Amino acid sequence: MTSIGYSYAEQGQLLQLARASIQHGLKYGPAIGVNHQDFSKRLCEHGAAFVTLEKHQKLRGCIGSVEAYRPLVDDVAEHGWNAAFKDPRFSPLTPEEFDHLQIEISVLTKAEEMVFHSEQDFIRQIVPGEDGLILEDGYHRSLFLPAVWEKLPDIDSFLSHLKQKAGLRANHWSNTIQFKRFYSFEFSE
Repeated sequence: MTSIGYSYAEQGQLLQLARASIQHGLKYGPAIGVNHQDFSKRLCEHGAAFVTLEKHQKLRGCIGSVEAYRPLVDDVAEHGWNAAFKDPRFSPLTPEEFDHLQIEISVLTKAEEMVFHSEQDFIRQIVPGEDGLILEDGYHRSLFLPAVWEKLPDIDSFLSHLKQKAGLRANHWSNTIQFKRFYSFEFSE
């Protein structure tokens, strides 16, 4: 597993940034602008993150980047806002919900292509609780963060839900299916 981590101070800054971006969206519409001078050089390096919102222990929004293409602080600010207002599974966040939100941030490693010769070979390579997976088959695509293992700890259940999220049958397998593996560092309020 690739080691990535952030100090408690850095985690706090990123969580505050996500919350501030949501609050800015509630007041003014767009995500908050980020002043890079307010953050360490490390937090301004390119990074990919997902921001997950929960309200009363239930998912309220989750959006992120799979690949690092901009400064991590920009990614967190934008995805905090997106999770609150643009996740198509939910209506936009209301001011009344704001104080009930719990925010979790997952910073991802670079996704690496997995090589396998059969479904059984692929399953043998999975490390439950650690692996995040990206599934691609034709125009079907889905992603599960490693944190999803907490809700779906069984490999068969994890994979069937990942396939269904992509719009495939739970038992789907084909010679064109591809998977990428990544890890993440998660922290929450």
